[in-house]
Amino acid sequence: MDSPAARLLVLLSLLQSRPQWTSAELADRLGTTDRTVRRDVARLRDLGYPVDADAGRTGGYRLGVGGALPPLLLTDDEAVAVAVGLRAAAERGIDGYGDAAAAALAKLDQMLPAHVRERVSALAGAALVLREGDTPGVDPRTLLTVAQACRRPERLTFEYRDGSGNDTERRVEPYGLVNVDRRWYVVAHDLDRDDWRTFRLDRMTAPRGTGHEFVRGESPDPTAMVLDGLAVGAYAIQAELLLHAELPEAAAEIRPSVGALEPADGGTVLRLGADSVEWIARYLAGLPFTFEVRRPPELADALRVLGMRLLTVPPSSTSRV
Repeated sequence: MDSPAARLLVLLSLLQSRPQWTSAELADRLGTTDRTVRRDVARLRDLGYPVDADAGRTGGYRLGVGGALPPLLLTDDEAVAVAVGLRAAAERGIDGYGDAAAAALAKLDQMLPAHVRERVSALAGAALVLREGDTPGVDPRTLLTVAQACRRPERLTFEYRDGSGNDTERRVEPYGLVNVDRRWYVVAHDLDRDDWRTFRLDRMTAPRGTGHEFVRGESPDPTAMVLDGLAVGAYAIQAELLLHAELPEAAAEIRPSVGALEPADGGTVLRLGADSVEWIARYLAGLPFTFEVRRPPELADALRVLGMRLLTVPPSSTSRV
């Protein structure tokens, strides 16, 4: 790469793409030498971009915080993803970010090539956004703090109010952020309870990084853990059934936030929760599958009662069940 200016742009793009690079890795990607990498890093610092360096064999370079915002080098697919994400944030996004997202989208739209702008317009025209007024918003500072701690990775502390209104202090090692039905969750290892937990970001207060990094170990799938908690763990009544259907058929009918599905001999296991067995019975009655109730036994009784009610409805009746 002969042009120093082009090399600096590529170097910035590499530093943005992951938390840390060794000098040898950067030299290999840029097709240059370690000495040239050190010289280019010095140029970036002179231009106002904070590039931190760690000494030693395991050290390397990483883009620091503060200073000037570096230019972004995006592929066509990345540009479409950013534009669609900004549009969603402008229409139904994070608290306080609607205006900023709209302004950023306007700037991005001016620079998009015509073929990329057409892709963004097609997606925007085909997508409908449903607004839910009762869904709590998330403080953008909270979201950014947690996201940065997941990326570094860095231990977090925060105050947390659970669903019962109890306030506690938490110390965690955050592993991943998950967004479901306009709510944000973080999956983390709770240090004081020595267990994996999920936390809703809108229930957090004053999250802050401790400055102590941790080594990532084996962890549960964050998305699966959040969905399992929403579908089953958050409710006092938890049910398990064997659906007489293959997993793809069941997945096409049952949203992940409603029920957790697992393949099994003879069909698919469905686990779901609710505040009453009557609600579960009504939900199951709407599925196009036969099934066997494994637990709780009260669910079988509720299904029989519902079945008797359905049998007593005259064919011409328009009354609700």
